[in-house]
Amino acid sequence: MVTTRAQPADADALEPSPLPHLRSDRLRSWLLYGLKSNSGSHPGPHAETVEKTHSWWRVMCLTGVDYFSTLGYQPAIAAVAAGLLSPMATIVLVLLTLLGALPVYRRVARESFRGEGSIAMLERLLPWWGGKLFVLVLLGFAATDFMITITLSAADATAHAVENPFAPAWFDGAEVPLTLGLVALLGIVFLKGFKEAINIAVVLVAVFLALNAVVIVVSIGHVFDNPVVVTDWWAALTAQHGNPFVMVGIALIVFPKLALGLSGFETGVAVMPQITGAPGDTAANPVGRIRGAKRLLLTAALIMSTFLITSSIVTTLLIPQEQFQAGGEANGRALAYLAHEFLGDIFGTAYDISTICILWFAGASAMAGLLNIVPRYLPRYGMAPQWAAAVRPLVLVFTAIAFLITILFDANVDAQGGAYATGVLVLITSASIAVTLSALHKKQRRRTVGFAAIAAVFVYTTIVNVIERPDGVRIAAVFIVGIIVVSLISRVQRSFQLRATSVTLDAQARDFVESDADDYGAIRIISHEPNTGSADEYRKKLSEERRDSGIPGRAPVLFLEVYPADSSNFEEDLQVGGVIRHGFRILQVKSGNIPNTLATILLEIRDVTGVVPEIYFEWTEGNPISNMFRYLITGTGEVAPVTREVLRRAEASRSRRPDVHVS
Repeated sequence: MVTTRAQPADADALEPSPLPHLRSDRLRSWLLYGLKSNSGSHPGPHAETVEKTHSWWRVMCLTGVDYFSTLGYQPAIAAVAAGLLSPMATIVLVLLTLLGALPVYRRVARESFRGEGSIAMLERLLPWWGGKLFVLVLLGFAATDFMITITLSAADATAHAVENPFAPAWFDGAEVPLTLGLVALLGIVFLKGFKEAINIAVVLVAVFLALNAVVIVVSIGHVFDNPVVVTDWWAALTAQHGNPFVMVGIALIVFPKLALGLSGFETGVAVMPQITGAPGDTAANPVGRIRGAKRLLLTAALIMSTFLITSSIVTTLLIPQEQFQAGGEANGRALAYLAHEFLGDIFGTAYDISTICILWFAGASAMAGLLNIVPRYLPRYGMAPQWAAAVRPLVLVFTAIAFLITILFDANVDAQGGAYATGVLVLITSASIAVTLSALHKKQRRRTVGFAAIAAVFVYTTIVNVIERPDGVRIAAVFIVGIIVVSLISRVQRSFQLRATSVTLDAQARDFVESDADDYGAIRIISHEPNTGSADEYRKKLSEERRDSGIPGRAPVLFLEVYPADSSNFEEDLQVGGVIRHGFRILQVKSGNIPNTLATILLEIRDVTGVVPEIYFEWTEGNPISNMFRYLITGTGEVAPVTREVLRRAEASRSRRPDVHVS
């Protein structure tokens, strides 16, 4: 058995020039450094392949730089969205977190433990082109989630800096330039090469949560010292909404506006490869890693739920409602407002610095997620330019997009909340649908009903959020359209490339080609589309090819048959088997694309035997244009000319290129 990795002949052209003499060559060399990196192997918290793993609680801090950092702005956004009902709406959100999102993602952790998240589950459950298009749509929402994480976090970090009493006077009114500076700094870090910094994440999360706990405990003490704030709040609430049942009903309606508090779950499963497993873990069933991920999700959810409820209560009771509005001192920074109010400007400044650091690092986590999710899916689909496998061009693209979003939203935290919530909710909704389909497929009736109910709640939440704040869908639509357009163009441009990541000849197939090469010095292959598989079918095909193509009467031949598979796949591992049927020697392979597969196998046979093979076709019937469209969609169509073109592009040397005969 022989296994080799198929590489295009022009692969060397993709490598940085070793001796660049022109400025453009140096720039290209720098940009495309690391182009051959495997999908999902880029550095960062979301990397699929890591050199060192960590305890689940340390990895939880990687989740925390995204999840826990929302405390910097979540209480203020909740107050703007729900007003005096913020605590009740937050309790509804916490119930949905613990009874909905948590069970869903514990299941995702069990079934998608390589860091690919719920998108990979749907990819497996929805094959062919429909599944690919659905994944592209989800990637658009994932891009929205990660991009808005970068811009919203940077904007809120700027808000904390501007409102600090020790900040320079020129900070006021310079929110957009300051936010752009933070985004640019993030891009520079990744252009230089972001290294995994789990120790930094642990310190940032520990300090940030400790400072938040101090602020909340002190604030609760002020509530006990001044119980009148509770009676004033309740009086204002009843005046606005009437009896408690009406309040509960309204809280159920408005809680989707608080969906930012669900942001950490997709990140939680994305960092699973970082978790140290048990000694008995296997690649197919890492029980210890899965158990650690479930502990991570549960602990993070409990910690965040506690902070969400307590922060919502103290900020609603102790901060005047007008301070939450645009221009107010608590806008986007409610807990920071309390920190300065009750603990002084020195402590408040320490809280601001901690918040700025963790929000900036949340942007770094999001950028790392983008750098891993794009190469993990699009190049494998053949739906990305080749440069999309390199880190630096993607960093420049994502940084430019972040600049544009920041300018369009004027670095406003509230304005971006809807878009962020939309991205988060769509991903969680897709995850709940994925686990529902998984339970249904495995005939787990009770779990199917339970997950379906959770999915229905998230669908409702997503729809309400989209209706009330359509900005998220608009941004996601831009990403989705951009991804689909680029994907289709890339798929067409790369249609004549070798697609196989590896080719394996079994013992019988190897014996067939080596015996012909050793005994006759020639390997003649007839491309055959299998039909009934009868002896007459093979005899007729062989007779026609000997007559029309001039194959010598006693020259041995091999039949090569490609059996159809998922034509939407771009990269494949080809398994070539040899069989003898009715006395005829046949090479069989399963693939979603015929011409590229034939070309790859011909080159593999050449490399294995040292003899350049020849292949014989008959012309395809039908309109050439319609056949070309069939090729692009189904992988069939104009087989002979496309096979020849793939070979021509893959092998520049005419003497080493397999011959294609058509009759």
